[in-house]
Amino acid sequence: MNKIPNRQAICEVLMEKAKDDKDIVVLCSDSRGSASLTPFAEAFPEQFVEVGIAEQDLVGISAGLAKCGKKPFAASPACFLSTRSYEQAKVDCAYSNTNVTLIGISGGISYGALGMSHHSAQDIAAMTAIPNMRVYIPSDRFQTKYLIEALLKDEKPSYVRVGRNAVEDVYTEENCPFEMDKATVLTEGTDVAIIACGEMVKPAYDAAKNLKEQGISATVVDMYCLKPLDKEAIINAAKNVKAVVTVEEHAPFGGLGAMVSQVVSAECPKKVINMALPDAPVITGTSKEVFNHYGLNAEGIVKTVKENL
Repeated sequence: MNKIPNRQAICEVLMEKAKDDKDIVVLCSDSRGSASLTPFAEAFPEQFVEVGIAEQDLVGISAGLAKCGKKPFAASPACFLSTRSYEQAKVDCAYSNTNVTLIGISGGISYGALGMSHHSAQDIAAMTAIPNMRVYIPSDRFQTKYLIEALLKDEKPSYVRVGRNAVEDVYTEENCPFEMDKATVLTEGTDVAIIACGEMVKPAYDAAKNLKEQGISATVVDMYCLKPLDKEAIINAAKNVKAVVTVEEHAPFGGLGAMVSQVVSAECPKKVINMALPDAPVITGTSKEVFNHYGLNAEGIVKTVKENL
């Protein structure tokens, strides 16, 4: 079982690249520990900025550093980064087209028992609504590594959401197909297409294996890039199946399900079922307990598929 969370994978990439690239700057809002960025702060103190609990300043300062030629990575809990500093993300980063990577840590319902104030079930909808802002939710540590390496090579604003806990590997070090802004097709089938993002990709993949044993053929798509959305991958997955199921750690409005529904209805009309968190404060519990309660697991995906075919 993997014990390396995606946030740690981000730190490892940044530390490796910062040895030779002094323009890389990491900023935190009193969150270096929860972001797994303490090793970076200790190894590269001159390339680290502690802003304190001031998310708006975090984003504004990052944008200023980017305009000075730096490559800032601003880390803060996703629940605060996508709400408290929304205007700064919109204006200072996206509208001003600054080279800022916003890292929303402990995304989704990672904070578990801390409740709705600490959950970020709205960030896909909020961030994808900002013109010129890209949005990514990698599914495991290997994909996270490739994503951060790719973001270091461009100069566009982006928002990256990662969870708090280590997640099961979807890929391996030797086999992690990655193309920037292109979804990854994990399996191809003819009965149902399951399109998932973030921590929901592994349950979707496991569900497909279970369904195969029951004679149901499933395509599984890892849609780590929510914006720009890989419409071609959606169309290719949907056009030859009977139904499409989307799975996301997000509210039912404005997220992956809504975006997939728009594409499918316009290009190849099929039934689309959106599996998501409810439009309500979620129950108290660990991430796994919450996912199990709402059927956002392999068993729940299998049940939903069978009910809708």
